[in-house]
Amino acid sequence: MVEVRNVNVAEALELLDGGALLLDVREDNEWESGRAPNADHIALNEVPDHLDELPAGRTIICVCRSGARSGRATKFLLDHGRDAVNLEGGMLAWSAEGEPLEGDVDEPTII
Repeated sequence: MVEVRNVNVAEALELLDGGALLLDVREDNEWESGRAPNADHIALNEVPDHLDELPAGRTIICVCRSGARSGRATKFLLDHGRDAVNLEGGMLAWSAEGEPLEGDVDEPTII
């Protein structure tokens, strides 16, 4: 059984600098409200349908609001041969660390 590795925001940023992919698995309305710049979006329930689109040779950092859904996505990806980690604390932690947000609204926020 593969164990999910959690990373904090600083570790996630290092992985991103090294070429990792940030995969946001929240619902559409959450994504539109506020997200990390340069993140890709696939809602958790759609991840299995898009598995072939996710790179096998690149670390994937899964993120949701608080880390629970992204933990499930990370486990799924690991079980299917991807190198994946979970952003502990999710977008709430990202925002709390002062990392930038963008969104489809005037004042991006995490919902």
